[in-house]
Amino acid sequence: MKYPKEYLDEIKTRLKVSSVVSKVVALKKRGKEFVGLSPFKNEKTPSFTVNDEKEFYHCFATSEHGNIFDFVMKTQNLRFGEAVKYLANIAGMQPYLFTKQDEEREKSWKEYLSIYSKYVDYYHDQLLKNEKLSNARDYLKNRSLSKNEVKKFKIGFVEKNPSFFDELKKKFGEKTLLESGLFYFDEKKKKCVERFKGRLIFPINNISGQPIALGGRIIENLDYLAKYINSPETNFFKKGSNLYNLDLARKLSNKLDHIFLVEGYMDVVGLSKNGVENVVANLGTSLTDKQILTLNQFFDDIIICFDGDESGYKAALRAAENSIKDLKPEKQISFLFLPDKEDPDSFVNKNGKNYFLDFTKQNKLPIHQFIFSHYKKQTENNPSSMAIFEKKLRSIANTIKDNFIKKYVLEFFLDKIAELTPHFNQNKNKFSVKKTRSLESTKKLYNESKGITAVELKEFSLLYLFLNNLSLFQSNIHLVENIKLFSDINKQIFSSAINKLKSNETIDIEKLNIDKQLLDKINKFAPIKHILKNKPKNDSQVMELLDDISKDLFNHDLELRIRELESRFSEDLSETTFNQLKELKNERKIN
Repeated sequence: MKYPKEYLDEIKTRLKVSSVVSKVVALKKRGKEFVGLSPFKNEKTPSFTVNDEKEFYHCFATSEHGNIFDFVMKTQNLRFGEAVKYLANIAGMQPYLFTKQDEEREKSWKEYLSIYSKYVDYYHDQLLKNEKLSNARDYLKNRSLSKNEVKKFKIGFVEKNPSFFDELKKKFGEKTLLESGLFYFDEKKKKCVERFKGRLIFPINNISGQPIALGGRIIENLDYLAKYINSPETNFFKKGSNLYNLDLARKLSNKLDHIFLVEGYMDVVGLSKNGVENVVANLGTSLTDKQILTLNQFFDDIIICFDGDESGYKAALRAAENSIKDLKPEKQISFLFLPDKEDPDSFVNKNGKNYFLDFTKQNKLPIHQFIFSHYKKQTENNPSSMAIFEKKLRSIANTIKDNFIKKYVLEFFLDKIAELTPHFNQNKNKFSVKKTRSLESTKKLYNESKGITAVELKEFSLLYLFLNNLSLFQSNIHLVENIKLFSDINKQIFSSAINKLKSNETIDIEKLNIDKQLLDKINKFAPIKHILKNKPKNDSQVMELLDDISKDLFNHDLELRIRELESRFSEDLSETTFNQLKELKNERKIN
């Protein structure tokens, strides 16, 4: 039995290849691709690549190639059906069981999609071409929206006395049409009525780009009508599981690591029109776990930007308290508050894309800081109020699922409270154990280390070992003088130090004239310091560590030379180059 193509396509759409592969392989971004060590072969130099845009992985060492289903089957030794179930679960989808019920559901799903597709196409076409709808087109012009935006988002308009129900009824049953949510039965008039009559309609697409619901906005100021309405929930549409514009925004996740989450359809359209296309909207409900999980599949930083009024602030606070529990070490959730009475649409139209992005950089607030700031404003400077304050923050921190994030968020909260109560904490400091780094300093350290390559870390370890054992290496200069380094600045330091040691003077670090900032960097990031810290230091151990590091650096040099010869051989195909390459590869096997 075959899985429906649409079911498999949705799994692939919901899951980036890199997010599936990274559960097995440590990946590093390189241009448009990710690279890592092959899961199919033992290797020291990465030959494994992942391309999210083209939805495949490729291993140059073994020629293994495929999509997420192939990867899971090969790395977990699963059959295709088992791989589909595993990936559907990660994607948050129901398993497909091939029951009669599943087949009927699949048939209903196709009918549902067909109804929405016809409905959206018809009213979009009406908005563009029907001369009677000039009032709707004028409204859009007054909101600074052109035909380009109308076409991109397939915006439509349902006139006040529509008759498309009768057209659809020729192909679909009345029960099916009512279940779509596009129509409801009017008991007084005893007939089916279009839910979105007299409204602009914004198609809400699923992640694959197919319309599954609508948002509707009135274009007149009528107090007795809600400004916005959404499709009711159906068998195929759940508000808390979908996001407006995700089908378009997710395609930008290969270029951008952040996404703006706003409240309304017009906010999405307005930002997109001004060049900020990495934006989605929740659908008039509180932010859900499912929506956060979905966004985290594609983006590392969610920036929540609600309207700059009291209701927008309250919605942001609810979103913060609900979403902090899903915070992960590699993910961020931030909040952006606009000036009072501004919404993202009005703000970007008034100020432009660059101002909006600069404003974001300067004003976005990490989720834990926003929560602390909010409750601090509610607190008075007395023991009872402070106790309630601390209790509330502890309870919020305890909802966080990831234990590492929970630890650092709680520490951040308690450190900030300690700053507000310095006298209370004065005596405690005498007995306090040295604290683990705070969330902010940990994040700073992580960001600093991101730009350091693996070979630089090896060089830092060599320099750390060398600079802390100068007298030992002065008497064994022959063991270090021929070690090759690759980073220019590290090379210079090492070469200069070797030359001074050869002079046979008694030398310490101060005499080597090493830039203090660089010395601090070596001391901060050299991985070897953790080994030395946990073991009693002796000359024999230092020499063993030197041998390990020098072998790693030699092998790195070997890999570079092999790559260079492979490149040359692909061009000249000469026997000399081939023999040199063969010799180096034999040497690699030995080492």
